[in-house]
Amino acid sequence: MQTSGLGITVVLVVLAIFVIIVLVRSVRIVPQARAGIVERLGKYHRTLLPGLTILIPFVDRLLPMLDLREQVVSFPPQPVITEDNLVVSIDTVVYFQITEPRAATYEIANYIMAVEQLTTTTLRNVVGGLNLEEALTSRDRINGQLRGVLDEATGKWGIRVSRVELKAIDPPLSIQDSMEKQMRAERDRRAAILTAEGTKQSAILTAEGQRQASILNAEGDAKASILRADGEAQAIQKVFDAIHAGKPDQKLLAYQYLQTLPKIAEGSANKLWIIPSEVGEALKGIGGALGNFTEGAGDEEKPEGTTDTLM
Repeated sequence: MQTSGLGITVVLVVLAIFVIIVLVRSVRIVPQARAGIVERLGKYHRTLLPGLTILIPFVDRLLPMLDLREQVVSFPPQPVITEDNLVVSIDTVVYFQITEPRAATYEIANYIMAVEQLTTTTLRNVVGGLNLEEALTSRDRINGQLRGVLDEATGKWGIRVSRVELKAIDPPLSIQDSMEKQMRAERDRRAAILTAEGTKQSAILTAEGQRQASILNAEGDAKASILRADGEAQAIQKVFDAIHAGKPDQKLLAYQYLQTLPKIAEGSANKLWIIPSEVGEALKGIGGALGNFTEGAGDEEKPEGTTDTLM
């Protein structure tokens, strides 16, 4: 009896373990943004979507989950020969996403390796038709061509290539040194041009300022001369009017004429000066005036009743 009871216990334990294994293999949970391929008896059966699913134990087999999110793969630098026979090293980054899990599982053995090899061959074809300068300045063009070729080739694999980026394009060290020297010379040339342009503009502005200053000075001198001439003319006119208003006689004019003569000889540069002919007439006028003045004074001093005696 004890032996039969022990056998029943062993059988129950085995059954319990079997049931647990069946339940574990039957119930599967697919996470979000994942997909699973179910094979029944070695043949594709269905694609599992996120959520809870039940499988038939020992009949259905669930393959490794596929990630449906966009993936980024950076490939190692690849040597590429340009049109001008220069070897450049190019790093590429590919952004792709699985759109059909069944095709990604059965149409290609290793889609990541396939994308890498396809990117390398396409990159060599595209860059091989460009020279070094075009390859360095035409990244958008290269990216567009790579994306078009990769998207068309990987469509049957259930993969969509969204973007292809060139992370780095490294020419040979000798070419880099030559490019740096060229860029340095170009910067020096631009600096010299800018300096010359600045000097030219400065000279132009200085000349323009001097011209404007000369014009303003000339205009100021002209206006000052005009004002000075107007003032002298007004002064002469006032003197002329004052003289005519005072009605001067010949004696006063002769006296003023003689006072003006010494001013002609003023200055150390005057070695010779000429006396006008009118001086004699002026002296005669003054002499006559003085004679009359003397006679008038003598008449006033003579007492009344006296007579002049002629000797």
